[in-house]
Amino acid sequence: MSALLDLDIENTASILHPVHWESVMRKNEKRLYNFIRKRVANLSDVDDLVQSTWLEVLRNQHKFCGSSKPETWMFGIAVNLIKNHYKSLKVSYLHDELNEDVLMLLTQGERPEQVMEGKDALSKVLAHISQLPVDYRQIVRFIVDQDISYQEIADELMIPIGTVRSRLSRLRQSLKNQIGWDMTK
Repeated sequence: MSALLDLDIENTASILHPVHWESVMRKNEKRLYNFIRKRVANLSDVDDLVQSTWLEVLRNQHKFCGSSKPETWMFGIAVNLIKNHYKSLKVSYLHDELNEDVLMLLTQGERPEQVMEGKDALSKVLAHISQLPVDYRQIVRFIVDQDISYQEIADELMIPIGTVRSRLSRLRQSLKNQIGWDMTK
């Protein structure tokens, strides 16, 4: 017991919560790439951010204390790296370099009225979500910001997965009733 007292807190955390980081990274490689790709338009930046995430995970693995799943911790690092990426560019996503992939997405078949309808629907949804109780907004934030599974949300909030599903079902129904918008489309 006294040997544990001599160790610093960071080393104690890694001993108490051992994680095989290589398998975590391999298992989540595609998911991490897609997660970053949704948030960053420039493909070379995406690749750089994926590599930076792996590097930061390995550099800081001793700081993982086990209060969340390793994947959640890893995606949190990715989120911080993405935020830092945009802070360093001092531009928003809309001003990011438009590569051919993004230009194709922007020019494929969308008519101006469809774009305006989408903007209107988004404004209504955001206004409705801002009026929701905190526990509902928390679940939406996890899904949108961290792109994690229902089980991971349940683990993070320490509630049953059925509660997560139930709240999302009620949210979908209230959006459908209040706004006339179906989230399943």
